[in-house]
Amino acid sequence: MTRNGKPGKARRAARSGQQPGPAAKGGDRVLDVTVVLLEGGYASTAVGPIEVFHSAGMLWNWLQGETPAPRFRVRAASIDGRSVTSLYPLGLTPECAIREIKHTDIIILPATNWNTERLARHASLLTWLRKWHRRGAQIAGICSGVAFLAEAGLLDGRQATTHWAVADALRQRYPKVRWRSEQFVTEDGRMFCSGGVYAAIDLSLYLVEKFCGHEIALKTAKSLLVSMPRGRQTGYAVLPLSRPHEDEPVRQAEEYLQQHFDRDLSIDRLAARTGMSPRNFIRRFKAATGRLPGAYVQALRIAAAKELLERGTASIQTVCARSGYADLAFFRGLFKRHTGMTPAEYRSRFARMSFGRGEMASG
Repeated sequence: MTRNGKPGKARRAARSGQQPGPAAKGGDRVLDVTVVLLEGGYASTAVGPIEVFHSAGMLWNWLQGETPAPRFRVRAASIDGRSVTSLYPLGLTPECAIREIKHTDIIILPATNWNTERLARHASLLTWLRKWHRRGAQIAGICSGVAFLAEAGLLDGRQATTHWAVADALRQRYPKVRWRSEQFVTEDGRMFCSGGVYAAIDLSLYLVEKFCGHEIALKTAKSLLVSMPRGRQTGYAVLPLSRPHEDEPVRQAEEYLQQHFDRDLSIDRLAARTGMSPRNFIRRFKAATGRLPGAYVQALRIAAAKELLERGTASIQTVCARSGYADLAFFRGLFKRHTGMTPAEYRSRFARMSFGRGEMASG
């Protein structure tokens, strides 16, 4: 693969009982979200996701005078159905106990004052999480709340993140987890994690985008006057693109590609890093991720270009170069094939909105 995205010679040589998962992007099924309230937790990491999911399809429409179209039903539940007191203290009252939940598509575990003793006292929560994971629910942990997912064994062999300050402690306690504490948000096999208390907003918007599409997520962010999800706690990253799989060499190749997508990358070099022949690497990569390596890199680069266009004022030429392309005309054509818009049209439509007082009043 080259910087203009054209295939190299190596690529040319080779080309259950679970409940139904959430609707695909753009689907119109309303999804059920359960936010678990925990004693001694950070209230914002429960309330923030509730407000983001409630706003999706609602707040922007109301501001624009359009018919609200809710995308999520949100329910707050505690372990025993009783009110909990946050770290501050601030009381939070749930609608029900977790055992009363009959159906849920998404579960959110907020941040809490984590320690080993607290984990031991929540055995029923761990059992409940395992049950819903078997049934196909998407489960997300925020900041230190990720520890409950790891304690339940749901993160073994998977990528995960958490707050940088507790990352070393969790890494020692859960060595089977592939900790990526430099990232704000990770996704691996229906398990989602975020690092930091206010990364609760990043994770919630990431889930809105995943299940409702980019435009609804962006409208939700704009209506709440918050930014779209950040990639990393330090630096820049693009979120995972592939379906869950257990092919460890391919996982390592994906991580390398996500870190170096803006460089010249050849199949021969990638194959050598994984100890495979180019032909075998292409076959294994496609089987594990659902994409050929060249298509995977192009998707990474287009995702990077979209974020640059949404967040900044860099020239299209600069966006092209920072996304890994040398040929501006090729980049424009490829971007339009992927998004249906030119880079300039995409920026015009999706660049972050700045509300003036008059605009807010008229909205």
